[in-house]
Formats: sequence, C-alpha cells, structure tokens
Amino acid sequence: MTELTASLARKLPGRYKVTDGKSFELASVKPDDHADLDKEAVEAWLDKRRQRLGVLQERLAAERHHSVLLVLQGMDGAGKDSLIRNVMTGMNPQGTKVVSFKKPGDIEMAHDYLWRVHMAVPGRGQVGVFNRSHYEDVLVARVHADKLNTDGMTGDPGTREFWDQRLLDIANFEAYLSRQGIHLLKVMLHMSPECQQERLLRRLNRPDKRWKFDESDLIERRYWSDYQTAYQEAIRATSSEEAPWLVVPSDRKWFSRMVVMEALIGKLESLSPEPPPPSPEILRNLERLEAAIKASLPQKE
Repeated sequence: MTELTASLARKLPGRYKVTDGKSFELASVKPDDHADLDKEAVEAWLDKRRQRLGVLQERLAAERHHSVLLVLQGMDGAGKDSLIRNVMTGMNPQGTKVVSFKKPGDIEMAHDYLWRVHMAVPGRGQVGVFNRSHYEDVLVARVHADKLNTDGMTGDPGTREFWDQRLLDIANFEAYLSRQGIHLLKVMLHMSPECQQERLLRRLNRPDKRWKFDESDLIERRYWSDYQTAYQEAIRATSSEEAPWLVVPSDRKWFSRMVVMEALIGKLESLSPEPPPPSPEILRNLERLEAAIKASLPQKE
C-alpha cells in the first residue's frame, strides 16, 4: 500500500483533472483506481480535512467576493448523494446550497433549458452543489433524443450538429459564470457497470436502502455504452481552465470522496478568502467595548 501523505493527497485531484478535452478518452480512467491507498487511512484523512474545509467555507462566506459551484454527475449508483453527505458534513449549512435537478416541470419546460440552472447558481459567499445539472441536457436528453421536446427549438436532435451547438452553449455559459466570480468544479463519478450492478443489488436486498431502488435504472443500464459516449463528448467539449472536469474513479466511494474533498479545498485555497477587517470605529474603541461586554451580565435576582 502507498503511504498517504499530505503531498500525495493534494496532488491526487490533478491526476484526474481535464482542462483541455480535445483528445480525452474516458477509457483512460480506470473506475477501480484508488492510487494503491488504504481505506482506513483515507477515512482518517477525511475526518481531519473536514475541519480545513469548514474554515475555508466560513472565510468565503464572510468575504462574499466569490462563490464556488461543485457540479456532480455520474450514472445512477455512482455515489453522488453519499459524497455530498460525507464531504459537506463539516460545512455550515447557511453557507451551502445543494440543488438536485429532477425532470423539468411545466414552468421549467416553458423556458430555455439553462434557465432553471442559472436560477440555482450560488450567490457570493456560498458553496453550491448541483446533484445532477445542466449536463443532463446533453446526457439523458442525447441518449433519448427521440423523446426530446423540441417545441420552438431550431436544429435536429438526430444530428451531431445539434449536440455540438448545445455543448458550445454550455461552455459559453460556464465561461460567463467564471467571469462573474463563480468558480466551477465539475466532477464525473466514473464507475464500472459491474460496480453499478453490485450497488443496485445492495439497494434491492437491504430494507434500509430499498426505497432508493427504481426499476427504470435497469432500463437505463441497456444504454451504458451510449451514456459513456455522451459523457466523453461532453467532457471533450466543455473542459477548460476556468471550468475543469475531474473524472474521478468511483468504484471505491472512500477514494472518490477524498479526491473531491481535496479538489474542493484546493479550489477554495486558490481564492485565498479572508474575512473583512473590523471597522476603524471598533478598533478605536476596543477597551471601551470590552469593558461594556464585561459589565453586561444580567442582574441576579
């Protein structure tokens, strides 16, 4: 087993980072890769790093100059929900915003597909998480292009040009967000079909997990190859320095959690958030204010 050091942990996200996707091959990332690390060592490391993540988030919230958006994508069972619970545990709920994108409703369908996404972007000082995202519109929609509602749209979803244009729109949208101080980190939790099968069986056979089982997941498994192609095309077209992708091996949830946590910590550290300085008025009156606080104890009856 490889020794888990601070240097190694910080470098791990870079191993899976894609900033120029022109020649990216999804097959180049092995879903069962875990850098030869030990599960117990990684989980102990996660426990320690949650405090650091919490401190950085608090500074970001106090400074209110930037926001960070973590986009999570992956096949069903890849571990998106559990990663959010595990990684975000040490963060203040008041400074975080988790949005789960479901099938669009009537109001959302009356707008362009990026409308609901823009409405959900985190405000300054917040860390936002998209549990699924605008990428569903170039993944599920592309795999099932025959079911796409094209009312009012131009182009033919049966052609490559339609999806190339939609991916270009997404890349431009993300570049715009970046220029507004919204820093993106996009994660594909990359697992093997064998791992998904194992996790679906676990859902079915464990009473406490059975509520998550959906028979439609079995139908989607038939399109596994189509989804892998759609993911590869999306990563190739939308990877950039401003909005990179992390294609994270996810057959071992503990490993994917560590990579994402270190990536999130790295992103926050790169922003160097600091709380605003106290007002000059407070600094001039420190002694008086300290005395007032000490004298402010309630009277005993």
